[in-house]
Amino acid sequence: MPQMSKGGKYIFGWSEIREDGAIIFPLPAVEEYKLHQEQYIYIVSGSKQTGGFCVMSEPLLSRSTLNHILKENPRLADRTLKEGELISYKGRKYGWLTLKDNGVCLSESLMQMLDIKTGDKLLAIRSSDIAFTMGAKDSLKCNTLKS
Repeated sequence: MPQMSKGGKYIFGWSEIREDGAIIFPLPAVEEYKLHQEQYIYIVSGSKQTGGFCVMSEPLLSRSTLNHILKENPRLADRTLKEGELISYKGRKYGWLTLKDNGVCLSESLMQMLDIKTGDKLLAIRSSDIAFTMGAKDSLKCNTLKS
C-alpha cells in the first residue's frame, strides 16, 4: 500500500464523486474497516488540512475512546437525525449515511456543507484504527506517490 510520504499515512486509493452524488470507497478500505458487514456509516467533517470527511462504522466507534460522541448525541446514535444531516459537536460535524455497494450517496446540501462537489476526486487515507478519511484538499494531490 502506498504512503503519502516516507513514514506517513497509508493511502487506499482515489474515489470520484459521481453525477448522482454516489461515491464508492476503495475496496482495501472497505475490507480493513469491515464495512461490508455494515448497513450504515458515521461521517465526520474532515480536518482543515485534508478536508472531505472521515468514515467510521458503528461497532468501531462505539468500542473506541470516542464512544462519547454517540453517548452525547443520541439522535446521531439511533439515527433519528435525518440521513445526511450534520450536527456540530466539539468543533466537528457528524452525520450518518446508508452504506450500499461499498459506497454512499451524498446529497447536494451535504456536499456543500463538506465543501466538496460532483466530480471531485477524494483520496482515501488510513486515519486511525477506527476511521479512514476521504480527503479532498488539492494539496493531497501533490503529496501522493505515483504508482
